[in-house]
Amino acid sequence: MGTLGKAIYTVGFWIRETGQALDRLGCRFQGKYYFQEQLSRHRTLMNIFDKAPVVDKDAFVAPSASIIGDVQVGRGSSIWYGCVLRGDVNSISVGSGTNIQDNSLVHVAKSNLSGKVLPTIIGDNVTVGHSAVLHGCTVEDEAFVGMGATLLDGAYVEKHAMVAAGALVRQNTRIPCGEVWAGNPAKFLRKLTEEEMSFISQSALNYSNLAQVHAAENAKSFDEIELEKLLRKKFARRDEDYDSMLGVVRETPPELILPDNILHDKVPKAT
Repeated sequence: MGTLGKAIYTVGFWIRETGQALDRLGCRFQGKYYFQEQLSRHRTLMNIFDKAPVVDKDAFVAPSASIIGDVQVGRGSSIWYGCVLRGDVNSISVGSGTNIQDNSLVHVAKSNLSGKVLPTIIGDNVTVGHSAVLHGCTVEDEAFVGMGATLLDGAYVEKHAMVAAGALVRQNTRIPCGEVWAGNPAKFLRKLTEEEMSFISQSALNYSNLAQVHAAENAKSFDEIELEKLLRKKFARRDEDYDSMLGVVRETPPELILPDNILHDKVPKAT
């Protein structure tokens, strides 16, 4: 991007910032009536009543995720794109090193047919697969909830247990340590192997590392992104560990390779 493009971007940035400041000022003027506003700007963290999320500074929360109300997220955990954690009528607790993957939903129960008040408690180093639904349940440390699985009120998944993809765990069902449950309704399928138990721990670690990459990417400024584009064109095969983590294979056409005199004061010399 040239000088003119950067100037236009900067002007646009400050116009948007000014618009957001005016919006906040308008909300203050509206007072108690501002909740009637029909236009809603997405907020990753949102309080409700007197309840506000508490997210550890080392946790990753994707920009399109929503964490609402009485929710705690521990150190090194990751809440991925499109997830909703809604702690409005009860609390949600997510331990350390846990990953809740894209489009998953976590909610709580104020009351149910059994008359129980049920928060949702998710332990340490837990993997919750894409599009899973957890409602008023407990998942102990190093357990695994597969993609598209549903855990209903009072479900309890013990440590090193696995809920298979697409399974429906009925109310008040307890899944013992070291077992795989699958189906609708979920039933005992088999025992986990030692390799599968190790995989559960490794899966949590892999996602913790990947979350750091996404957090770094989301935190980059416009100038950093533009500089990185230029550097990647010039040094397309550098930083292979980074690309390997993302599963990216980069092939740069010759016409995109920059001359040596571009950004000569910022581009490191090839070794």
